[in-house]
Amino acid sequence: MARGYLILEDGTVYEGSIFGHPSSASGEVVFTTGMSGYQEIITDPSCHGQLLVMSYPLIGDCGIVEGYSQSDKVQIGGLIVREHCAEPTEAYGGTSLDSFLEEHGVPGISGIDTRDLVIRIREQGTMKGSIVSDGTPKEEVLEKLKSLRLDSGKSPVAEVSVKEIHSIDSGKDLTVGVLDCGSRAAIIDNLASRFNVVIFPYDTPYDVITARKVDGLVMTNGPGDPSHKDILNTVVKTGKDLIGVLPMYGICFGSQTLALSLGAETYKMSVGHRGNNQPVLFEDRVYITSQNHGYAVSEESLEGTDFIADHINVNDGTVEGCSHRDLPIFTTQYHPEAGPGPADTLFLFDRFGKIMKEGKK
Repeated sequence: MARGYLILEDGTVYEGSIFGHPSSASGEVVFTTGMSGYQEIITDPSCHGQLLVMSYPLIGDCGIVEGYSQSDKVQIGGLIVREHCAEPTEAYGGTSLDSFLEEHGVPGISGIDTRDLVIRIREQGTMKGSIVSDGTPKEEVLEKLKSLRLDSGKSPVAEVSVKEIHSIDSGKDLTVGVLDCGSRAAIIDNLASRFNVVIFPYDTPYDVITARKVDGLVMTNGPGDPSHKDILNTVVKTGKDLIGVLPMYGICFGSQTLALSLGAETYKMSVGHRGNNQPVLFEDRVYITSQNHGYAVSEESLEGTDFIADHINVNDGTVEGCSHRDLPIFTTQYHPEAGPGPADTLFLFDRFGKIMKEGKK
């Protein structure tokens, strides 16, 4: 394999071997702690454009199998691993990770000391980086990194959201709307197994949603800053317009945007939560959850909003979900659909169904 480099904006350089597509990529360098599920996370729209570090040391032994991807393409900008397994084991089968990345034009780099890299990110916070495969001088790459803007132009949500309204008729009594900010396939699958589903582009105004006679609205996960001006003018405004009109449930990015709709604030976390083993305290019980986010709701900003933080991360005390004091609105920062991860909180989809049913009486 060709040699390449991972260069961080602080000047740190890691040398490794390029696999996947022989190209270069720049973006925000983040890490995930999951031991499995790399097919799901690299196809998760919430990771759009990021350079993803797998903290588990051996990646590629499980093949890429149809039905597990969370979107129709690889969403990350590049993959960083300690050891890349070129061919999946016979026990798992499937397409190799190498060929999957190559097919989608995404580079990977192996041979990186991911333990050192994760520690560096933990201590210094998420930073920009570049996977370099073409021999560009390190000084030139570093200079470009310093001027790289990750939040310029439109929100990345515009790139991953559906472009037109479409429906799934499951033959159910209730119909749920989905404001798609980059929904994972597992969310849609779980909703479609319980309800009819109408999926709306992220910039759909409230009157278009209510015209479809949905019984409630799910605001989904997605990439980028929930307080980006594009999101404030679309998703957050729609959420605000629907307060008191429809039951609403926000997941991940949707939790943040719904909080903004109700007058709260969000902030960028130092390293975020990415993995499938995050403990969350809810209703006097600890649930193990799957998470993938770099922003969170400020608990202090909830004061006076009637939005109450009732899900709390056991590790760091951050807000993991909220419920409205009077209205049928609640959120979870984590992913109840998992995929991969524990199924501890799948009941929340049924709870939302009960809320929608009560709203029809």
